[in-house]
Amino acid sequence: MGVSRMGEKAMENSSNKLAVLIDAENAQPSIVAGLMVEIANYGTASVRRIYGDWTGPGLKGWKDVLLQYSIQPMQQFVYTKGKNATDSAMIIDAMDLLY
Repeated sequence: MGVSRMGEKAMENSSNKLAVLIDAENAQPSIVAGLMVEIANYGTASVRRIYGDWTGPGLKGWKDVLLQYSIQPMQQFVYTKGKNATDSAMIIDAMDLLY
């Protein structure tokens, strides 16, 4: 009985479509493998995006894992110091995806 319930739960989760939006400036590339495993417990990551300024050297570690995990880089230029344009872009995209 417990096995069939677990199987039902797995089938329910597999139909869930999830969006994964990552702020590359505030997360480390070393978390991606574990993150994707955890997300798979809840459904399918049908949208995988990562936001940051890809013109600088600061995100080089991320560049190495993007293709491996099918994560789409979203360019967000840093025009003004102290402003968080990346967060704003993520919020707008999340709302677009929701609707």
